[in-house]
Amino acid sequence: MHVAYEAANGEEGEDAEPLKVPIWEPQNWQQQLANIRIMRSKKDAPVDQLGAEHCYDASAPPKVRRYQVLLSLMLSSQTKDQVTAGAMQRLRARGLTVESILQTDDDTLGRLIYPVGFWRNKVKYIRQTTAILQQRYDGDIPASVPELVALPGVGPKMAHLAMAVAWGTISGIAVDTHVHRIANRLRWTKKMTKTPEETRKNLEEWLPRVLWSEVNGLLVGFGQQICLPVHPRCQACLNKALCPAAQDL
Repeated sequence: MHVAYEAANGEEGEDAEPLKVPIWEPQNWQQQLANIRIMRSKKDAPVDQLGAEHCYDASAPPKVRRYQVLLSLMLSSQTKDQVTAGAMQRLRARGLTVESILQTDDDTLGRLIYPVGFWRNKVKYIRQTTAILQQRYDGDIPASVPELVALPGVGPKMAHLAMAVAWGTISGIAVDTHVHRIANRLRWTKKMTKTPEETRKNLEEWLPRVLWSEVNGLLVGFGQQICLPVHPRCQACLNKALCPAAQDL
C-alpha cells in the first residue's frame, strides 16, 4: 500500500502522521456478504455435500488423498457436483490411485467417468497428468500453483482449490463460473470481467485475504440455489435491494 506523509502544519516532518491511500472496494460489499452468509447458513447446496473436499477417501494415505482431490477437481470442470461425485464413487470402488489409473485402459476409464462434461478429453488429461505425477513427483501432486496449472487439464481454479483442500494452503481465490457470475452481478470488480481468471485477479486486489478461503464455497452454493445463471431468484434474495444486477432484471 502506498503511504503519503503530511505534517500538521502542511510541511513534511519526522512526526508526520501517515495518510493511507484508499484501496478501491465495492459499495455495500460487507452487507452483501453478510446476507449471503445468512442465505447459505443451512449449507444444503450440492457443493456442501459433494464438493472436492467430500470426494476423496479420508482413510487413504496422504498421497492418495491428494491425488483423489486433484482428480475430482479435473472431473468437476463443466460438470454438476452430483455427476462428479458419482464418477468419483465409481473410480474409488476400483481403488483410485496413480498406479490403478495407469493400469486402466482408456475405454474403461471413459465408462467410469461418463457422463462428466468433455469426458473424452478428460480421459486423455487424466492419463497424461497421472503419468507426470508418477514420473516427476513420486506419485504425489505438486505443492505450488505454477506446477499444478502446468499439468494437462488443470486450470487456475482447480489449482487454488487443490492447494486449499489437498495441502491446506490458501494460495488464491478459486473462481469458477458461479463466482465469476455473482462477482459481476454484485459489481465486486472495478469493471465487468470476461473470464473467471480476470475476476480472480480483481477480487484479490481488494477482498481481505482472511476471506479468500471462504468465498468460493459461499458463492458457489449461492449460485446453485439462488443466484442462478438463468432466471435468478431475486425475490428470495436478501440482497435484492443492494444488488445492481437485480435492478436490471
